[in-house]
Amino acid sequence: MSPGTGAALRLLAATVDAKAVAEIGTGTGVSGIHLLHGMRPDGVLTTVDPEPDRQQFARQAFRAAGFASNRARFIPGRALDVLPRLADAGYDLVFCDGDRLECLDYLAESLRLLRTGGLVVFEGVFADGRTVESGPQPAEVGRLRELLRAVRESQDLVPSLLPVGDGLLCGVKR
Repeated sequence: MSPGTGAALRLLAATVDAKAVAEIGTGTGVSGIHLLHGMRPDGVLTTVDPEPDRQQFARQAFRAAGFASNRARFIPGRALDVLPRLADAGYDLVFCDGDRLECLDYLAESLRLLRTGGLVVFEGVFADGRTVESGPQPAEVGRLRELLRAVRESQDLVPSLLPVGDGLLCGVKR
């Protein structure tokens, strides 16, 4: 994750005064650290990842960054298996950095999870420039193009595309 992307995540979490954030794709914890820095001091990050090893690494990274263990809830599993179990309208921000082939499903779940005024954010929507290139592309690029179109045309979201890092697609829930 680029420093600009991290700064944008921190800013977005602070902008919505995030107390509850859901993250799809824990990774090594870098994005989670940026989100936690932007969240309220009593905020909790719920992070979902199918790889428990990554979550353990992230847990150590959060601790090293000075966050108490009660600031993050780690849920191992596939996002599309876990997200339906999370509370409707219970989140201020949903950050999506998981399987790009599932991004449209993440969007649907995010709309359910977000409160009115909440924010959904998708990382990597430029796909290293491939979303704007013509010619044949991998299935994940086609899916990202569908996501961009769906967010732009959604009556439920106020959309924005931030040109930081590999692109952040954002939408505020109406």
